[in-house]
Amino acid sequence: MSTTQRNRLVNPRLGTYFGIFVSTFISLLLIAVIAEQLGVPDLALRWSMLLAPLGLYAAIGIAAHTQDVPDFFAAGRRVPAFFTGLSLAITAIGGVGLVSITGLMLLNGSDALCIVNGVIAGFVVCSVAIAPYIRKFGCYSVPSYLGRRFDSRTLRIVTATLLCAPLLLFIIAELKVGLFAAAWLTGASEQAMAIVFAVTIVAAIGLGGMRSLSWSGTAAALAVILAVIIPAAIAALEVTNLPLGQFTHGPVLRVIGRLEHTQGIPVPRLSPFVFDFAGTSLEPLTRRMAAPFTSIGSASYVFLSLMLMMGVAVAPWLLPRVGATPGVFDTRKSLGWAVFAFGLLVLTLASIAVFERSIVMKELVGQSAGTLPAWFTSMVAAGHASVDGRLPNLPLSSFSFKRDTALFSLSVFTEFPAALLYLGLAGGVAAAFASASATIFALGLIIAEDGFNGGRSDTPAPGQRLLVTRAAIVLAATIGATLAVALPGDPLMLTFWALGLSGATLFPVVMLSIWWKRLNASGALAGIIAGFAVAFLGILAAQANWTGIPSAVVSIVAIPAGLLAAAIGTRFGPSSSRQVLELVRDMRVPGGETVYDREQRLLRQRQRQRPV
Repeated sequence: MSTTQRNRLVNPRLGTYFGIFVSTFISLLLIAVIAEQLGVPDLALRWSMLLAPLGLYAAIGIAAHTQDVPDFFAAGRRVPAFFTGLSLAITAIGGVGLVSITGLMLLNGSDALCIVNGVIAGFVVCSVAIAPYIRKFGCYSVPSYLGRRFDSRTLRIVTATLLCAPLLLFIIAELKVGLFAAAWLTGASEQAMAIVFAVTIVAAIGLGGMRSLSWSGTAAALAVILAVIIPAAIAALEVTNLPLGQFTHGPVLRVIGRLEHTQGIPVPRLSPFVFDFAGTSLEPLTRRMAAPFTSIGSASYVFLSLMLMMGVAVAPWLLPRVGATPGVFDTRKSLGWAVFAFGLLVLTLASIAVFERSIVMKELVGQSAGTLPAWFTSMVAAGHASVDGRLPNLPLSSFSFKRDTALFSLSVFTEFPAALLYLGLAGGVAAAFASASATIFALGLIIAEDGFNGGRSDTPAPGQRLLVTRAAIVLAATIGATLAVALPGDPLMLTFWALGLSGATLFPVVMLSIWWKRLNASGALAGIIAGFAVAFLGILAAQANWTGIPSAVVSIVAIPAGLLAAAIGTRFGPSSSRQVLELVRDMRVPGGETVYDREQRLLRQRQRQRPV
């Protein structure tokens, strides 16, 4: 009997490999807990919880090195849907989302759900209307797709230039959170941590590109989930007698609501465009946790959700990741897994915020300033909390906390071993690492492929192509780390601006490029420029208090401007060629070879047949 050897598209041992990584990560935690009890110096534990995971991510990325162009730019299109979805979820939430959502739920309550609604809606819109068609087209970046879709090098270069701004904003925001968590974990300066981050990211993604990013990002995503779920499960076990805080924090929230009512916390009626989310400074607990619209108006809630939906759906650091899946069907599945992973994380973060508010209500409210517990005194000494007032029975509004320390403070609230605090900080570092790595790779790819090589009529040699992209990755990491240390700013607001600029620039044109065949290069160029210009000027005007719309949501007004400019440009520009219309038809057929891969294959055949 004869047998036929078959090369598997997907590595069947991936589950085993990442099972080994999870076991190693949990073993590291257990060793840290045991070492803490044995009296090992605290500084050694702190540095081990930072360097050991980062070393694992870098080792995985280096082990996935490649010199093959499809492997470097699209991981050979062999990343299974589950791992792609997991990486998408962690890249979308990032370190900024991880710490900000927890802090906003603690300080602002249910109003923080507008962020959750926007990200999940963005994944849904992307899975239904955008990602399958981008995957069938097969280009490695969004500017490359637009340039090939409309057969316009000018459009490709202009889009690449404009997208550098939101990409840099997102990199700075993620690195700020990562440097904050790493500096808290080790006690070192943020400048030193910036060097560690930049070197680790370059080592993790520089040699293997998307292939290294996929596997090192998956490892970081698993580390994030473990770092968030383990402390939350232990806290839930103490509070509710069940280790499933995601499903058991509801009764605790009802008790909190009754206690807030006895405290006389008002439910204000806000104007529609109020936007009063907690910032990076200390914020008092003056809002009810389950009451809606206590810190953000109804119009701002809707506009922020829509703005985040459009930004996530076309984010240039998220959308190219779907090109690594084996096919269109896997692309849809990957976004389903992304929604599941993101929802699991958000439920866990919500339970952490509820448990922390419950501990505050039980152990702090009603006490005097001289009888507060030791864990709160330590947080005040570290500058992460404060108490205002000398009354014998302190109300809830007397206590203030920092938004970006709420996630890491759960172990302090519950007086867990210090190793669990270090685990939470390592999770924040992992989330920032995964998200910053993906964005730095996207920026380096756009600089090299669409900026440096975008104006060429031919495809560069593979060696030159990879060399230029690796140099661009090093440049992007260096610039991002430098700006993250040098520039001030709220990471959450920087993320809002990045997603707003991305959505305003890309969403109208990308949607029309798929669903309106008549859209031509002139219309696409007009829509790109108009959307970016209106969003950018709107953010500047809102920051200068020239408008009554918050800068976090003002980018939503650029969407109609981009659509109108695209329609006008199409009306007065030349019609698309028959070849371009055939590309649109091929893009809408889910099966078969991707458009880009087919063109590259035919190009290689012509080059081989060309006489020397």
